[in-house]
Amino acid sequence: MIEESPNPANVTLEEIARAAGVSPSTVSRILNGSARVGPAKQQAVEQAIARFNYRPNVLARSLASGKTDTIGVLTQTIASPFYAEWMRGIEDALHEPGFTPLFVSSRWSVRDEVSRIEQFIERRVDGIIVLHAQLDEQSLRDYSRRVPIVALGRSLQNSPTLAGLSINNLQGARDATQHLIDQGHREIAFIGGPHNHADAIERLDGYRMTLEEAGIAFDANRVEHADFLEAGGLAAMERLFARGQSFSAVFCANDLSAYGARLALFRHGLRVPEDVSLVGFDDLPASSYMTPPLTTVRQPTYEIGRLAAEATMQLIRKESVVLNPVPVTLVTRETTRRISPSCREGDSQG
Repeated sequence: MIEESPNPANVTLEEIARAAGVSPSTVSRILNGSARVGPAKQQAVEQAIARFNYRPNVLARSLASGKTDTIGVLTQTIASPFYAEWMRGIEDALHEPGFTPLFVSSRWSVRDEVSRIEQFIERRVDGIIVLHAQLDEQSLRDYSRRVPIVALGRSLQNSPTLAGLSINNLQGARDATQHLIDQGHREIAFIGGPHNHADAIERLDGYRMTLEEAGIAFDANRVEHADFLEAGGLAAMERLFARGQSFSAVFCANDLSAYGARLALFRHGLRVPEDVSLVGFDDLPASSYMTPPLTTVRQPTYEIGRLAAEATMQLIRKESVVLNPVPVTLVTRETTRRISPSCREGDSQG
């Protein structure tokens, strides 16, 4: 009769100790990496663990050590491909050190954000990463006294338990707008994000500043706010058309909005870039496969995710963290083209 292997879930620390001929406390210290034992005892414990396929009780270990080896990751929406790249970078950076990320979303709601952070703290996560936090800085600072926090997309006054990693949105918007101006465009529409979103505000400021520095009057009628999603970009472009607004180029505050704007242009019989030039912001993986491929401002989202994870682990280890604003780069593809001076006035689309 073949002896059945014991269920790993039913094997106790005491059984491992008996099989190895050591005390339970010795097994515990070996599992925690804090034991100083001879090679023979170490080998005996490892053989017993392998024989019984023993898996330590994670909850018991976390209660004893005060650590869960988990990082809470709060995004605004898990469905967004933009946040997916950030989360992929976070997950990859945490894998080798042995941390497990817990991903949840707050759906752009401050109330949900508070609730999710409270839930993370109740679950005794070792640290929290917040992507585009909606909470004010003081609230983040208060929570960081209970658990280390890294906030992506936020410029914060760092402390031993709180760090912010900001994106150079202003420069990215300036580069995108200047590119269109250098291509001869003077009537440049702008599709932004939510009125109260920090990234959206900074990108609008960069657009406005660059126009004014080039001697082009800022026209609020060429500005529409959206929600950073494809449907929002489509609706914003339709509103520009509805009021007969003229433009030869459109700068969208993110790539998803540009995808929606591109569809609206197509439905109105306008070609990109022959009739209207189009620029986005983010450089999502799909942007290089658009028809035509999208000119956009690249922020290295995957690398930013890795930086955030590494900074969180530094805070957990009580190490100092220095996070400089992440630079962005204009990636020129086929959705923009130079126009002749005769096309600048009177022949703009709208």
